[in-house]
Amino acid sequence: MKASIGVGGYDRSGGVELTEFVQEAERLGVDTAWSAEAWGADAVTSLAFLAARTTRIRLGTGIMQISARAPSMTAMTALSLHHLSGGRFALGLGVSGPQVVEGLHGAAYARPLSRLRETVAIMRMAFAGEKLQFDGAEYRLPRPGGEGKAIRLDFPPTEIPIYLATLGPRALEYTGEAADGWLGTSFSPDYPEAHLDYLRRGAGRAGRTLSDLDLEAACTVAIGEDVERLTEERRPGVAFQMGAMGSARTNFYNDAFRRAGFEDDARAIQRLWIEGKREEAARRVPDEMITAFGAIGTPDMVRARFETYRDCGIDGLNLRFDARLDRKARIAQLEQAMDLLP
Repeated sequence: MKASIGVGGYDRSGGVELTEFVQEAERLGVDTAWSAEAWGADAVTSLAFLAARTTRIRLGTGIMQISARAPSMTAMTALSLHHLSGGRFALGLGVSGPQVVEGLHGAAYARPLSRLRETVAIMRMAFAGEKLQFDGAEYRLPRPGGEGKAIRLDFPPTEIPIYLATLGPRALEYTGEAADGWLGTSFSPDYPEAHLDYLRRGAGRAGRTLSDLDLEAACTVAIGEDVERLTEERRPGVAFQMGAMGSARTNFYNDAFRRAGFEDDARAIQRLWIEGKREEAARRVPDEMITAFGAIGTPDMVRARFETYRDCGIDGLNLRFDARLDRKARIAQLEQAMDLLP
């Protein structure tokens, strides 16, 4: 299996630690470093910084929020990173959620899938070297009634893989239809149908199969003998996902856990979180909502979990370690994980 890592939090750790971790990951054979973007660091700056300090590892946005940029600027940025990195760039896109889109960017969150479809269509045009002339429901290029004409970006035709970070059923189906790869979160290899059934359905409509997509799933990794402690430490993080990663009405992470069979748990945790009962929400998280969505435990347990991901059809794992670990401890965990991958 391929392995990837996440890049983020350098506002706390600093550029030197970030660089050393990614360079060590490159040495260990990690395939991709995916940069995060929420309401702190953007997804682009770190990759430009790392492109000058690495030679082999692929650099991908995981993800660029489509509402934070005009589609043409997203394309310009992707092409710039592709050329600066020597062709090592992968474009990961996502719709984010109403908390960030409306609360931070001041844009309307309505019709996120429509905006994603049109953004991808504009990316394909730009990468193919076509003039950006587009008449959609969300985006119209050039602006109607204005003085501008359609423009072709000043880059040669370029192939850049497009990965979509999607969670909802219709968005997953679209990913199966149109994307080069999928960046999965809230995914459990014990309940793969909660995501893969929709990806497969969309791929089938486009005359494709899941083998035509690169399927990458986020995987929380914690290797050690004290399994009870490792599990307990991750309870607050799951509660945060269930309660804070979205609004009371729109939380795709919560929805994904519910589709996997945790309907009552996910709803109860979200309710407690919204009521301000954060510690109670964390205590409400059952062990399976932690252990079934990652690889936690002894080396033998982690190896077996990795094999479960592989056997259900996942091509690569985005290995996610405890953010509280220092650089040395994270590298040690990464080395162990790389040795355990099938």
